[in-house]
Amino acid sequence: MGKKRSSPVNQMFAWIRRQSMKVKIFLAVTFSICLLVVLKMLVTTHTHFFIASETAHVLGIVVLIYKLITKKTCSGLSLKTQELTALFLAVRLYCSFTMEGNIHTVLDCSTFILTVWVICMMRFKLKASYTAELDSTPILYIIIPSVILSALIHPYTHHSRFNRILWAFSVYIETVSVVPQLRLMQNAKMIEPFTGHYVFALGVSRFMALAHWIIQVYETKGVYFYLVGSGYFWVPTVFVAELVQSFILADFCYYYVKSVINGQLLLSIPPV
Repeated sequence: MGKKRSSPVNQMFAWIRRQSMKVKIFLAVTFSICLLVVLKMLVTTHTHFFIASETAHVLGIVVLIYKLITKKTCSGLSLKTQELTALFLAVRLYCSFTMEGNIHTVLDCSTFILTVWVICMMRFKLKASYTAELDSTPILYIIIPSVILSALIHPYTHHSRFNRILWAFSVYIETVSVVPQLRLMQNAKMIEPFTGHYVFALGVSRFMALAHWIIQVYETKGVYFYLVGSGYFWVPTVFVAELVQSFILADFCYYYVKSVINGQLLLSIPPV
């Protein structure tokens, strides 16, 4: 046990934890930039970023399904996050069928079906283990601002304005859909392994999506910000939204990796 605690990896985490918030942010930004450079060198087709993002989301849902089937409990899971996920996937599927139709449509369809299955299990078969009192985020506080924002800021394409607004709505809902799950975990203080795996998969998914935006902006020297949009606000708005959510999930991913390396079965979240 002593050897495990004195390992170089654990010493590194201990050193990071002792640093100030400014140093932690600097280290996180440096690590992210290095990872982006590696991704830019390895990934030549930008579509692969979105495929990787959606694949990570699917894997996260599969982990949840495994938990529901084997553990017979949905404790620690946010029903509101699952419902928001189903909502943005349903809207995005409609937009995909009417506006594009490609590999993303297939992946979104798979994720939507799996998410609906999770919702049904939580609402009916396993509802006794659902901790509704911890899942306290008002869902309308997320939906209503997204509706207003999508009506004001949406992509400018040759498609109908209604479809463009729906597409923007799905993007905004996706960006904040994880908020109820994060809030539930803060309320619970302890996170079960499968729930942790799921949220970590969401973190990977969001990072891959954000990597696409950052690399596109870099390669176009910032011009990409103004290529598409209503009043030129669409791409910058989505970029900022992705950045904020990735930053929020980065904090969780740090404690997740730390707990996995330490061999802990439960992930504890320190008080904010």
